Parts: sequence; structure tokens; C-alpha cells
Amino acid sequence: MQDILVNWAPQETRVAIVENGAVQELHVERTLERGLVGNVYLGKVARVLPGMQSAFIDIGLERAAFLHVADVHVAGQSIGRNSHGDSAVPPIEKLVYEGQSLVVQVIKDPIGTKGARLSTQISVAGRLLVYLPQDEHIGISQKIGSHELREQLRQRMAVLVGTRDSGGGGGFILRTNAEDATDAELAEDIAYLRKAWATMRALALKSAAGTLLHEDLNLAQRVLRDLVNENTQSIRIDSRTQFEALREFGQQFMPSAVGRLQHYKGERPIFDLFSIDQEIERALARRVDLKSGGYLVVDQTEALTTIDVNTGGFVGARNFDDTIFKTNLEAGQAIARQLRLRNLGGIIIIDFIDMTRPEHQEQVLAELRKQLARDRTKTTISGFTQLGLVEMTRKRTRESLAHMLCEPCPTCGGRGQTKTARSVCYDILREILREARQFNPKEFRVIACAAVVEMLLDEESQHIAGLSDFIGKPISLQVEATMNPEQYDIVLL
Repeated sequence: MQDILVNWAPQETRVAIVENGAVQELHVERTLERGLVGNVYLGKVARVLPGMQSAFIDIGLERAAFLHVADVHVAGQSIGRNSHGDSAVPPIEKLVYEGQSLVVQVIKDPIGTKGARLSTQISVAGRLLVYLPQDEHIGISQKIGSHELREQLRQRMAVLVGTRDSGGGGGFILRTNAEDATDAELAEDIAYLRKAWATMRALALKSAAGTLLHEDLNLAQRVLRDLVNENTQSIRIDSRTQFEALREFGQQFMPSAVGRLQHYKGERPIFDLFSIDQEIERALARRVDLKSGGYLVVDQTEALTTIDVNTGGFVGARNFDDTIFKTNLEAGQAIARQLRLRNLGGIIIIDFIDMTRPEHQEQVLAELRKQLARDRTKTTISGFTQLGLVEMTRKRTRESLAHMLCEPCPTCGGRGQTKTARSVCYDILREILREARQFNPKEFRVIACAAVVEMLLDEESQHIAGLSDFIGKPISLQVEATMNPEQYDIVLL
């Protein structure tokens, strides 16, 4: 059984999914980073610009938003070009007029002095589907399996939503995570999306221009829509205001989840219940310790993630083969959890400790597959390669935890290591020699961090004195506390 904990603050919402006392997933959303894309407004045409085939729309923001003719939905006509390659869209002045009220959706956030970019082609995203209320077709993501599977899904959707003749009410696009969805899950998403659109339309009829009709769901709301399942026994949230808002949202759109909502009133912070802040710190670390004494080393790069398994201090089994086997078994369980916890996606290479017995390899692979089956994100896994590595992929659904909470180290630039003080000293000596051949100053002054200057004054004093004699110029040293270990300046005086 799983519990969902929601820690809310005005600046940030954090969600932890806990199963059997252990954190399995972490989700973080920051208020200032949400943006406006996906929001639907009742706008008012402020100005039509035929020369630019665009219009400025007032949607209640600081700057007017921008609507280009290519983003205007024309009833019964697809946007694009005709068979002659000419624009198939009537000119903007035939489609909108000043003072007109329009339901519009933000497709690009405001940047600098530019206002938001808008479209009148509304789309509403659900967990499995995207709803297109102004269209009637059923689209399938090209990333979904084979042509045959896409056609099967299209036929199932046609039955669930109804055809154009039967008044199906809008079109749908199946997202990639709908590939394995049941008819019941698809029907639930269809009902949610149609209800959301009906709410928008009703609000538009009674609202003034500039009204926000629909905002992309925040993280707490997506918990109810996407994360709650039959195994969820409670959803605890530590804010009374957000609890009430979430209950109201649930009653309207997700009534089956409302009974599990609880307002957490405890004195201890909600994330302290399961030491979740410590789990977050561990999820950002390179090394993951296993209970047996073994450990994992996780390295996330641009192209892929590598996970190395080590025995460490584990010597609990009768012989070395058993030690390796048990460490790898435990690692398989830990790796599946770490992938969820860190939200690692893309190509993942796992280097288990080499096993001599094929049956041990099969059992470790079976354990890994069993643990990965619990993952709500799609994974594919191959067997051991000739080099003894396991290759797998995990679909990228959002930024990894490390990319969301961290940034590359300004000192090493993300390399994970810096040059030694001695290496920097030798870089400086070479640079002085290079500049002495081109320039003729009275003195060279080296400005560097304390560790480098100390080494030049102590262990490398003989070399810097020898260089000074060789070039016939004095070399002085100055400490700059703000410099990182690899930075230095050579000033010609």
C-alpha cells in the first residue's frame, strides 16, 4: 500500500510517494518556474495588424499577447497550406476584429519585452489523452508501438468517444503513456477532459475579458489525476487552504480519490515522518549504500546514466560467489528504486559485479525486471551483454531530480573534479614563460587562490625562483580569496 505526502509552501510544492515506509518517488514544482503555457483565457482583441497578419490580444497580463493568423482555428478548415502551396487561411482581418472576445490558449511564455504567444486552437491535456474540443479526429502518438497497435487503439477510442455522426464531442490524441491503458482508464480521462472543457465554456459565458478560464493543473492536483491508484490508502497535505482547494477539485473531477484526502495537522513537518529531506539528500549523492555493505555509484551524463555495483564491505555469505550474487540481488532492488526516486531517464547502463554462474545472472535479471514492473514510467531492459553489462531505457517524463534541484559546479564546470594545486602552479609557470617571450614588463604578479599561492611559496619556491632568474624579472604573489582553485591571473607591471 502507498501513502502520498504533500508538502506545500507558497514558493514550492513537494510530493513524496511512500510504500512500506520507504520513499519511492519524489516530485517537485516551483511556483516561479511554472510559466503560462497551457493556460486558457477569455481574451479581447486590442488591435489587428493586417501587415503582420497578427493581432494583439488583452488577456489580463502586463503586456498584450500575440496571435498570428497561422494559430487561428478556422471552423471546418485545417490550418496549413493548400495543394498549390498557398496559405489556406483567410487573412487575419477576416477572422478577428477589434473588441471581439476570444477564447485563447498560451502556446509560448512571455520573454523579455515580448508578450505571450496565443492560439485559438484549444487543447486540454489529461493523464493519457489530449482533448481537442474543436476537432473531431482521433490521433495516435507516432512513438506508440507498431502501425497495427496504433490502429487498434484508434478503433478502441472511436468506440469510447463516439464518431462524428453520433456527436462524439471533440477529438483526442493518445499520448505515449496511453499505450497500455485499459478502456476504463481511457474512459475516465475522456470524462475528465470533457468536464474540464464544459467548465471553461460555462465560465467564458459569464466572465469579463482577461479572465483565466483554465490553468494547467498544479502538482497537488496532478497527484489526484495521475498518481492515485487502487493501492493508495491516504493523501496527506499539510496546508488547510490547499487541502480545501484539492478536495473541491477532487469532488468535481476525481470523486473516487476524495475519500483518501487528509489534512495533516501534526506538529512535526510532514516530510519528517519518513525522513524525506534526508532521502532527497541521498538521492542527489553519487554513492548509494546498500544494507549489506555493498554500494552503488550513479553517474548521470548528457548521453546516458551509468550505475556501478560494488561489494564494499559485504562478507556475509559462505563463499565469494554467494557474496557477489546477494550483493547484485540487493542492487537490483535498489537500482529500480533509485531510478524512480531520481527520475532518471534515457539510456541506463548497469555494471553488476561479474557472476560466473549463468543461473545467478538470470535470477538477478529477473529480480530487476520484477522491481521495474512497479514503475509507472515505461522501461525496457535487455539481458547481459558480452561485457557483462545490462542495458536498459526508461522513458524521460520530466527533468531528473538532480537537474531540477542542482546546477553544475562553477569551479569544475560539471566535471566532478578540479586540477590539483600543483597542476595549477605548473600552468602558471608555463604561462609566465610564454608571456616573458612576448612582453618586457618590470615585474610579473601572480594572483591566485590561497592553496596555489601557498604551494608556490613553499614546495614550488625553488621552481618559481629559478624561473625568475631565467627570465630576469621578479615574480610576486597575491592571494585572491574569491578565486576558485583553477583560476589565476598574471598581471604585467
